[in-house]
Amino acid sequence: MSSRLLVLIGVFASFSVLSGLALMEVGYFGLLEPLFKSWGGGQVLADLVIACLLACVWMLKDAKSRGVSAWPFIAVTLVAGSFGPLLYLLVRELSAKKTVPAAV
Repeated sequence: MSSRLLVLIGVFASFSVLSGLALMEVGYFGLLEPLFKSWGGGQVLADLVIACLLACVWMLKDAKSRGVSAWPFIAVTLVAGSFGPLLYLLVRELSAKKTVPAAV
């Protein structure tokens, strides 16, 4: 297992735990509510939207060059933010492992 895959798994697992705890405490809309209460929150929301849109554009281009569909990951990004690009990177890394021939 490559160090890149281990880092991706670690980030995905840590982010999943953090997101799960936050969802259990405040719910889905509770995560968004503070972002609409101040200019600072609005700036953070705008920054996240821009980052996710840029990630979607990158996923479309990268997936096209690899001959796969990015749309499932874009759908996840629209619903769950950074989970979409993280899942795309995990699947891409795991797919790359399968296409590398085994050393004899």
